[in-house]
Amino acid sequence: PGAGRIIAEVPYATDEEVNSAVEAAAEAFEKWSRTPFLERVKYLFEVKHVLENHLDELAAINTLNHGKTLDESRGDLRRAIENVDAAIAAAYTLAKGEMLHEISPRIDEYSVKEPLGVFAVISPFNFPIMIPFWFFPYAIALGNTVVIKPSDVTPVPMTRVMEILQQEVKLPPGVLNLVHGGKETAEALVKHPHVKGVCFVGSTPAARNIYRLAGEHGKRCIAQGGAKNYIVVMPDADMDVTIPATVSSFFGNTGQRCLAGSNLLVVDKGFKKSFLDKFSRRSKELVIGHGLVQGVEMGPLVNKAAQTRVKTYVEKGVEEGARLLLDGTEVSVQQFPDGFYLGANIFDEVTPDMTIAREEIFGPVASVITASSLDEAIETINTRTDYGNMACIFTSSGSNAAKFIKNVNAGNIGVNIGVAAPAAYFPFAGRKNSFYGVLHGQIDSVDFFTDKKVVITRW
Repeated sequence: PGAGRIIAEVPYATDEEVNSAVEAAAEAFEKWSRTPFLERVKYLFEVKHVLENHLDELAAINTLNHGKTLDESRGDLRRAIENVDAAIAAAYTLAKGEMLHEISPRIDEYSVKEPLGVFAVISPFNFPIMIPFWFFPYAIALGNTVVIKPSDVTPVPMTRVMEILQQEVKLPPGVLNLVHGGKETAEALVKHPHVKGVCFVGSTPAARNIYRLAGEHGKRCIAQGGAKNYIVVMPDADMDVTIPATVSSFFGNTGQRCLAGSNLLVVDKGFKKSFLDKFSRRSKELVIGHGLVQGVEMGPLVNKAAQTRVKTYVEKGVEEGARLLLDGTEVSVQQFPDGFYLGANIFDEVTPDMTIAREEIFGPVASVITASSLDEAIETINTRTDYGNMACIFTSSGSNAAKFIKNVNAGNIGVNIGVAAPAAYFPFAGRKNSFYGVLHGQIDSVDFFTDKKVVITRW
């Protein structure tokens, strides 16, 4: 995307190849599930070391295929490593069962957590390495086997990860597998009789479809969908914290993340102008260019279709009467004229019923909405969007923060934080149309990837 050129091609898996991958995983499960957990964990320690040793190489590949900056790619890798750490810790602690002696005379009862079998991990384009690591380290630590299908838009980074793991970690054959493809490949994995569960991250329509399909075929499913995240700025907010954090929230990763800011709710009209002047000025100053170039702050969109989609939404915002404060649609990078670049786009005078305020854009667009009070802001968040992934507030008031935390219906809440991304040892807690399922990802995966068996004995 940085240069607008093809960098690689991958083969779409045939039905036979998908079946072969799942069959290999199913065959490997029989032995892997009986491998002592200490031995399984040793492999994960090696996975961690491999990621650390190849961090710069993998970050560069991630940037080359996706477009994000090198610093952003390094951050993705560090989050992946964090999930390996959490999976190792979970294997030692949360994977244990429970025991109760003498529930009745001479009768004891205990429970164990057992692995289920083969799991499919279907990941999106925006975090090619990090998101598979939300799931598969936990799955294999707990004795399951996995088939990963990366996005067909950004398949290169995870392919390289798998090559390195195969060369240096040498997991037993079939424990960790990879297939390439699009929607048909994903659905083939979900429908396969040997697949016990599915982990999916993507758009809400796709998440809903995967969740439905998994239910029809009796599978467990974690399906994380899209978002329309609100950022609330109160008049008492510390601008030294708020400006850099909000700019990063809306325009980091070029707006292509499910925890990106989308709607900027400014409380109090009298305060709004001074805030927007600072917010717009810093957004306009963002250095745009190829993600591999040092000093670049915002890379390109992932492909031409994404660039066109964002431009269409900007046009729609103008048509519906929003005021375009900052237009980034004509940005170009001299050294890379064919790259898929856009600058920051900021709309003012947006109302919650406008298309740009309701639909997920997935690009560098901030829609500014005015609220007369915190209560109005909270009501807008809770009633004017079908999504519930994240909401954040910037304030110096503990009372405002407490009210926001208690009353906002979103799974991930930030206070003076622009991107409320949970650490690996917490679940990723989307709500409403941002999530389909019961158990969330990351540390919640321990229960997702295991089944409980209760044993009652009399001696």
